[in-house]
Amino acid sequence: MTAAELAPEWTRDDLTAYADRLLEAALAHASEGGARIEFPGAEGGYGHDVDGLEGFARTFLLAGFRIAGERGHGVDRLIDFCTRAIARGVDPEASDRWVRPDEHGQAKVEAASIALILDMTREWIWDRLDAVTQGRVVDYLAPVVGDTTYPRNNWLWFRIVVETFLRSVGGPWSQEDIDADLALNDEFARDGGWYSDGDGRAYDHYVGWAMHLYPILWARMRGADELAGDRPGRDRRKLGAYLADAVHLVGGDGGPLIQGRSLIYRFAAAAPFWAGAIAGVDEVPLGELRRAGARIVQHFADRGVPGPDGVLTMGWFDEWRQMAQSYSGTGSPYWAAKGLLGIALPADHPVWAAPAEPLPIERGDTLRALPVPGWIVSGTAADGVVRVVNHGTDHALPGTVVGDSPLYARLGYSTAASPLLDDAAWTDPLEQSVALVDGSGRATHRAAMTLRAARVDDGVGVAASSWDAHTIDPVAGARNHGSGVAGEAEVVAPVTVVSLVRGAHEVRLARVGAAPDGWCLRFGGWAAAGDGAPATALRLAGGADAVVVVRADASPLGPVASIPVADAAIVAGEWAAAELALGAPAGCGIAVDGDAVSVTWPDGHRSDHDLRHFLP
Repeated sequence: MTAAELAPEWTRDDLTAYADRLLEAALAHASEGGARIEFPGAEGGYGHDVDGLEGFARTFLLAGFRIAGERGHGVDRLIDFCTRAIARGVDPEASDRWVRPDEHGQAKVEAASIALILDMTREWIWDRLDAVTQGRVVDYLAPVVGDTTYPRNNWLWFRIVVETFLRSVGGPWSQEDIDADLALNDEFARDGGWYSDGDGRAYDHYVGWAMHLYPILWARMRGADELAGDRPGRDRRKLGAYLADAVHLVGGDGGPLIQGRSLIYRFAAAAPFWAGAIAGVDEVPLGELRRAGARIVQHFADRGVPGPDGVLTMGWFDEWRQMAQSYSGTGSPYWAAKGLLGIALPADHPVWAAPAEPLPIERGDTLRALPVPGWIVSGTAADGVVRVVNHGTDHALPGTVVGDSPLYARLGYSTAASPLLDDAAWTDPLEQSVALVDGSGRATHRAAMTLRAARVDDGVGVAASSWDAHTIDPVAGARNHGSGVAGEAEVVAPVTVVSLVRGAHEVRLARVGAAPDGWCLRFGGWAAAGDGAPATALRLAGGADAVVVVRADASPLGPVASIPVADAAIVAGEWAAAELALGAPAGCGIAVDGDAVSVTWPDGHRSDHDLRHFLP
């Protein structure tokens, strides 16, 4: 596809107009003093006060990008509002004062947004604050210094950002804190520019909108160059390597991958592409970075986000609170502001004049192995759908035995299909699963699996993993932070699964190392929901087509989800095979002979594979 044939892409004016609409609606829900923005709806898991702080801090991100991008011109009303709101938020006597970082952990997250934008808009907001208010801002942020209760994940950047700002204004800070946090960040670095968001195999949008975004923005804070050493160059190269993969995860319609926690942040998925433009990465052209960032935002706008009242809700397109985690509140969705980081780049920035560049899926079919998360990425240009076959990501620590998170541990994710996210999805894997199922219908889980392969051989994606299939008796009352449920586990049998991928098709092979009495082997296909959902197919090799299981109110994409499912008998040590397709009918020829399989793909390509290479 040539640049002239590309679907229309939003301009900077379109993006700023969208930002202004979000800001106008948000400010209409500000408290009397402006320090909190209290969006409508039932309060979140952390209560009304935290919701109000999140509402302001995350809106302040967007306001700051807007102010910085205009270099303070023509945004006086926004500057005045933010200045007044900050003074109110740090006033300890104000009825709508901000929850402090030493009062609630979530305030540590929001403090970073406040500090980041105070630095980014220093001459228009911070410098206008009177000495008393500046002192109160320092007092508000100061409790983060020496705080050892930050979780071991992307939160490390929140302390770095706050202390860097405090240092720049003569406040307290700790070199020891910053050194420790930077060292922790390096612990989470993986090959190819990837990060894990914590100690587990947590590969999701946080890699881009947190682990890569903050280093790029931090390096531009006042005084950060005195702390960073040679890190900015290394961070830029890591970001470039990551973006070379990430652009393959954007659908032809601009849709991001529906995988991982905090999906209610929606177009925050655009943030790393704008970060790449800011950093000046070499691996992806400016015009392609701009297109990825703009098209992701446009994807949601074209589908009615936000709604008529201009408010971002907890959901994907429409409000659907089952998508939220227990830490989510009414202000949480406004981390989506990160996806509008591009408007912080002034109109004369080269990104806006760069020649238009198509995304990989707009240039043709794609097939790419991502060894760190254990993914095979397959995109089809005809329908613009990107699919990920997953054999290495589960948001769990290696060797732990927990339940499968539907956000992480499913065998497949896509830009056009969502995992099921109703209550049953956390206890009984169905869609995109290979599970052992007992006579009562109880299904096994696969976390934590062992990645065996993730590569491309002769035009076919090849990935494999093995695990001890186990049941889980969940612990009651656990908070949902996106990980699989904890509980008492019972191992049923060892399982190895191999995925062979080409275009819209996957041949999935499963081998059970034992044959427990009364159990069968179940293959679960893609979950289709919503208007215009791609067709799904699942067919056992040499057997009948699947039956379709229907689940209501289980997907953010539509009121009813349909999942093709097929059961096979377990024969210990023998391979069972199925073909799965998203966006195409079944059409592969599959021949299994012992540990060898031959596949004739719908386009006529033939591939032969020795399955012994993937066994434990």
